[in-house]
Amino acid sequence: MNGTALAMVLVAAVVHAVWNLAAKRVSGGGARFVWLYYTVSAVLMLPIVVVALVVEPERPQWSWLGAALVTAVFHVGYGIVLQRGYHVGDLSLVYPLARGTGPLLSVLAAVLVLHERPGVLGLVGAFLVVAGVLVISLGGSDAAAGARRAGIFYGVLTGATIAAYTLWDAHSVTSVGVPPLVYFGGGALGQSLLLAPAAMRGRAEVGRLWRDHRREVLLVGIASPVAYLLVLYALRIAPVSLVAPARELSIVLGGVAAWLLLGERNAVRRLVGSVVVLAGIAAIAVA
Repeated sequence: MNGTALAMVLVAAVVHAVWNLAAKRVSGGGARFVWLYYTVSAVLMLPIVVVALVVEPERPQWSWLGAALVTAVFHVGYGIVLQRGYHVGDLSLVYPLARGTGPLLSVLAAVLVLHERPGVLGLVGAFLVVAGVLVISLGGSDAAAGARRAGIFYGVLTGATIAAYTLWDAHSVTSVGVPPLVYFGGGALGQSLLLAPAAMRGRAEVGRLWRDHRREVLLVGIASPVAYLLVLYALRIAPVSLVAPARELSIVLGGVAAWLLLGERNAVRRLVGSVVVLAGIAAIAVA
């Protein structure tokens, strides 16, 4: 993989793990917490998008708006399902499953549908990343079986939404040619608008979440765009079948955070899985 693209993806992985830890701390926030941080992202991105449109040499296209609306729908589903998963399951269970299922489906679709050819070493790296994610995901807490099954369900469902928006993002910034800043800003605005009715129906709950979790709202609302934009720019210079698995270094960091900061167990199993993931990242880096 191109060195610049790899650096972008690895920084994005660190930032992504940080904001997911913050989101887990507000596990009962639901769609209203998701609306709050999406709105922070939209407000943050609006002036940047205006500047980007002014300096962008290409005139805005209606196709840009359509692409942003589709990704907004995917991301609304992603945010709600992820937050539900954090409400019913451990970070160390939901996060690895979500981040592992996503690249697995993305690589399969990229090879079968987009006809990308990442090479044998790249595919081996992708396999190792997914295998490591599965090892880590087996090390959940001693929660009830029902809660564990719910965490697995929402983790896998979140992974499916990740695969959907990853493939659509790759299509939008390459085939459609939407500038990443414009694309993300339009998507963030769309996400806020789509969730606005739910927020308005629960204004008292929104107010409580803002008072009690303002720091988490701001952290997720700012860090999420940073991680996402880095991946979008990486997708412009590297194939999705390599970018999608490489970003999964975040699950190693998430597992360590779940162990050290949240007190979740099975650290040895997670560290073994982390070594497997890092081996996969190394294989992808030299593919």
